[in-house]
Amino acid sequence: MRKRIAVIGGGIAGLAAAVRLRDVHPGAEVVVFESGPAVGGKLSTGELGGRTVERGAESFLNSAPDGAESAAVALARRVGLGDALVHPAARPAALAFGGRLAPVPGGTLVGVPGDLSTLDGVALPVSGADRDTGRPLLAPGADVAVGALVRERFGDEVVDRLVDPMLGGVYAGRADRLSLRVTMPQLAHTAETEHTLTAAVRAAQARGRRVPGRPVFAAVDGGMSRLAGAAATASGARISLGAPVRELTRTGKGLWKVVSGPVPAPRTEEFDAVILALPAKPASRLLSEVAPEPAAAVAALDYASVALAAMALPAGTELPDLSGFLVPPGEGTLVKAATFFTTKWPHLARGDGPVIVRVSLGRSGEEERLQRADTALLETARRELGDLLGVGLPVPAAAWVQRWGGGLPQYAPGHAGRIAAARAGLPEGLALAGAAFDGVGIPVCVASGERAADDVSTFLKEIT
Repeated sequence: MRKRIAVIGGGIAGLAAAVRLRDVHPGAEVVVFESGPAVGGKLSTGELGGRTVERGAESFLNSAPDGAESAAVALARRVGLGDALVHPAARPAALAFGGRLAPVPGGTLVGVPGDLSTLDGVALPVSGADRDTGRPLLAPGADVAVGALVRERFGDEVVDRLVDPMLGGVYAGRADRLSLRVTMPQLAHTAETEHTLTAAVRAAQARGRRVPGRPVFAAVDGGMSRLAGAAATASGARISLGAPVRELTRTGKGLWKVVSGPVPAPRTEEFDAVILALPAKPASRLLSEVAPEPAAAVAALDYASVALAAMALPAGTELPDLSGFLVPPGEGTLVKAATFFTTKWPHLARGDGPVIVRVSLGRSGEEERLQRADTALLETARRELGDLLGVGLPVPAAAWVQRWGGGLPQYAPGHAGRIAAARAGLPEGLALAGAAFDGVGIPVCVASGERAADDVSTFLKEIT
């Protein structure tokens, strides 16, 4: 009998799971349930001033840690978008602090230096603190907050001026509350054998194989929504939009009953296996009856809210020759990062048109600062951006604000262990995928979805 698999969540993790299921279990019927009006989740492409501008993730890593193509690149090729991959221009990024822009020091690992001599006054490390105590920095499998480890070894300035803005740019969180093992897995691995942080960073960098001439980042010409749409098509799955799943239970025959749709007109279907590719709270709610202990572990994950403000400045507006800059939390601004889109992405600067700047607003714990009207947020973004650049910026010809309420997971130390235990407690035929469980970044989410698909496919083959 033909097997049926439900993928609950139509973000990139769920879509990657659906594509993998088509490849490894081609005879199965796959249904993707998405509560929103479109697939893609935080892969959302918009328009501004006649140019394509992302309303969510703008790019993904081009390579995996072992030097192979990243899971996101492999997925793009799998769904027919290999020729649409584009790369950023070779422009440096900067840090904004103390009323000036300073180049981001080279040779760091998410802001953690492997050579303290390269900091060039951006941050002053504590002399002699990174000494060899005769034992590894971390016990096998142990976890620690990034900030705790780096402060102990390099001092406060390295965390406050380098690591915090780097992590904040990705997670909107603070180094003192983010898990080393989730946010910097390569460093956590080498810290289990190295006796100093300097040595651990260098070992992690050595393990990451860079292919000469290969750009660090990639994107999809035409926008990230193309990747989501192409994956949905390539999966061959039935895509149910506007179909929030409200109930997940087990039938007496060992099948999974999925109730979706609006309360007045629910739809009930049965499946042989289910993949939950959802944020933590809705995933926990669906798990509460079928797996109470994993549900509680999943529910513990916190999220940060952020907003993106995109501005179309008049053609000819002069900006520094940078891809953008990061802002340390200590500067007190709502702006935490800025990207000069039409400088960073040459394919977006074709022909005449406005200068596009996208600004990221808000960090974990700053949700109240985002509770303003879009016009107020845009004015704050323009004013603070001008202050950080030291110039007055013109009024944009067009602009928009994209809010991602509760959009970025905050991985406390021990997260990986808690999720491993939650997965171990799941009934057979049920898998978890996505940023809530395995980390942010498109390649990580793609790989997470693919692993979940492999898990349920193995289960289905065993019961056939």
